[in-house]
Amino acid sequence: MSADAPRRVEVHPGREVVVEFDPDLTFECVDDCTWCCHHGVLLYDRDLLELAQRANLAETTTEFRGEKFVTREGKDRDAHVAEDGCACAFLREDGLCTLHLEEDWKPTRCSVFPLGVWLEDGDLHVDIRESAHDHCEGLNVSERRVIDNLEAFLPELLWDLENPDSDREL
Repeated sequence: MSADAPRRVEVHPGREVVVEFDPDLTFECVDDCTWCCHHGVLLYDRDLLELAQRANLAETTTEFRGEKFVTREGKDRDAHVAEDGCACAFLREDGLCTLHLEEDWKPTRCSVFPLGVWLEDGDLHVDIRESAHDHCEGLNVSERRVIDNLEAFLPELLWDLENPDSDREL
């Protein structure tokens, strides 16, 4: 948070987070951005169980350094892809997510974006991911204050994880 010290905010009953970002920060996904979908989506154990009910894990996940991620796959298009032509296996040609639209579900990592979370001294901390400042077009474009909507960004399962660090990438 700017000049102020970090503050604790209750996100879910009995579940607090230490907020490290400016409380006036706003965020709203914007059309055609999809930057967050260009990287591997880390899957926590509970996400794997949920995804298994919606997709074939052998076709849509990969393992990297002992952790499961949604597969990044080459796309035959120029839009909605990273510089290497790849994006999340569930990102459609129109820039929308199959899981979110058709299954009404998102992996935890997708819900958290553009925030970064980590454990420090037993507390869950949250800030804006450093890379989001350079690439995420949805920061400060709406009236939706992140701090007032933390429950939408931070699924309750984050407090139960041994390592919720969201900075791990494929």
